[in-house]
Amino acid sequence: MAKANHSEKLECRNCAARLNHQHQHGHAHDHEHGHDEDARKELPVLVAALVLFGAGVLLPLPELGKAFLLVASYLSAGLPILQAAWRNLRRGQVFDENFLMTVATIGALAIREIPEAAAVMLFYRTGEYLQDLAVDRSRRSISALIAMRPDKARVIRNGAAVEVPVAEVVPGDELLVQPGERIPADGTVLSGLSSLDTSALTGESAPRDAAEGDQVLAGFINLSGTMRIRADKPAGESAVARILDLVEHAAARKSPTEEFITKFARYYTPAVVAFATLLAVFPPLIVPGAAFSDWLYRSLVFLVISCPCALVVSIPLGFFGGIGAASKAGVLVKGSNYLQALHEVDTVVFDKTGTLTSGSFNVDRVESVPGVEPQYVLQMAAMAEAASNHPVARSIVQAWDGEVDPAAVKDFRELTGLGISADVGGHKVLCGSARLMSHMGITGEFIPHHGQAVHVAVDGRYIGAVLLSDTPKRDAQAAVDRLKKLGTKRTIMLTGDSSAAAAHAGQMLGIDDVRSELLPGDKLNELEKIIAANSRKGRVAYVGDGINDAPVLARADVGIAMGGLGQDAAIEAADVVIMTDEPSKVADAVEIARRTNKIVRQNIVLALGVKLLVLSLGAVGMTTLWAAVFADVGVTLLAVLNSIRATRLPSRRYPTKRPFAAKNVVNQTQGSV
Repeated sequence: MAKANHSEKLECRNCAARLNHQHQHGHAHDHEHGHDEDARKELPVLVAALVLFGAGVLLPLPELGKAFLLVASYLSAGLPILQAAWRNLRRGQVFDENFLMTVATIGALAIREIPEAAAVMLFYRTGEYLQDLAVDRSRRSISALIAMRPDKARVIRNGAAVEVPVAEVVPGDELLVQPGERIPADGTVLSGLSSLDTSALTGESAPRDAAEGDQVLAGFINLSGTMRIRADKPAGESAVARILDLVEHAAARKSPTEEFITKFARYYTPAVVAFATLLAVFPPLIVPGAAFSDWLYRSLVFLVISCPCALVVSIPLGFFGGIGAASKAGVLVKGSNYLQALHEVDTVVFDKTGTLTSGSFNVDRVESVPGVEPQYVLQMAAMAEAASNHPVARSIVQAWDGEVDPAAVKDFRELTGLGISADVGGHKVLCGSARLMSHMGITGEFIPHHGQAVHVAVDGRYIGAVLLSDTPKRDAQAAVDRLKKLGTKRTIMLTGDSSAAAAHAGQMLGIDDVRSELLPGDKLNELEKIIAANSRKGRVAYVGDGINDAPVLARADVGIAMGGLGQDAAIEAADVVIMTDEPSKVADAVEIARRTNKIVRQNIVLALGVKLLVLSLGAVGMTTLWAAVFADVGVTLLAVLNSIRATRLPSRRYPTKRPFAAKNVVNQTQGSV
């Protein structure tokens, strides 16, 4: 994460050290191993300190012998704390947890509370150890992303495979990827057929097939056959490189809650230390019969309680865990401020094509005029369109079950913006828009439609139309329903499609408000109106999928890019990037954000509530160092363990079956065939 964070170590060594150091310079792999090694070395020391403490308390030894064992236990457990306090003191960092524990336990030794000093240090160090394990576990979901980036690439040069650093891969290089290896750069498959594990980037466990001509991304794992891939981008500009860069800088964008806690801790701890000093000095001077040792003990208890460790560690960790959970679900959140904004979203605005719908047209039905079979309309359209590469033409050809004979098609012409004309078996066939029919002098009552229609005329006579629809994505309706169950007040669709097509799609998906026939600039104006009309507390999220949506993504309170890995403008403008094309991930992101913020609020209430209670009791001498350490380390550990819940993935699953038939639906006004 950004180095600027290191100046904000706050008043507790846990926050920056635990949350930041692993992500600097992308070296999380090495740091993770280092942490495991430290944990293995620390456990025997803690066990030895515990044995010495037990011997000092339980064995029938002289007081001097007991004191010796207890001091040895104290030093075994507390030496790293004492050293850290001294180092920080020399650097001018006084009010951290090491300083507080050192002053409190040395004070306890000074008033001859040796067993309590040893026990407190042992308990504190054990709590730190368990806390470190919990924090490490919560980080693994994000640090595992670093493993997606391969170090080496096998490049074909002069007919031989040469292994080079990934940084040396340039666009146009031919890459050889063997089974079990990660794809080193975004590219296009030149040869080979294989299954790919895409889970690291998309969160999907099902393998994805890849063949010649398919686009693949760096970080995908080749599961089966050998593949040759042409690099389309340098490794540094690959999807995985952009994801890692965004993840490593995610914590630099703090949420308002984190900003408040940072400022709170800076003033809170010094104020409490000053009060603890007054508590030790003034009562013995002004209260008759007050013993200095009693009030010193109370001030030491007060001092230990004062460290805001639970707040400073658990709140960033909660947001960090939420970002990690989102990453595992295939959702990249660029910072905890956006995670908090997602939690406040009450209006979700969708683009249509490519976001809620597949963006590829499928034949919905075929209608014909009386006296003409619908099958004949589809056959003539498929034969005429066979030579075209247009997506609509391919959909029509796929919908026809019969054979398409290219030799039967002659004089094929594409009429830009209108359609095509061709000679099919000696018949003059026109396929295209109603404008084409009018332009070519074809008359008749054209079949009405709500979406894309390819009208067909044969030998100057209008015979019917092939009606196509932009099929909703398999989980689009479930995603909209889920958002409403999560408390979203309004769902809105902004699209450039015709009003009829937009209204039909909106009705199928359960969208509350549909606004159609909009240019990119019109979308921005409409979004401005939506934001202006929204409640003060609620946020507006916009979900789009392409470059034309970039201005709207940037203007929304939360911009969510769908399928944004290949769209540089979208990924830059958006605050949240869906790594797949599934609208259900939007609902997952909102659910994760709401759960994360709920956990953060729980931690705030827990930490402040227990701390205020024990501080009050400590000031009047009704608590001990044991309770003080629990109020600090114990509550911190509980808050950290609670924060780990934020790393869990949403349990809800969405339907995988497409709700609408996409092929070979051939209807006539009087019936269907």
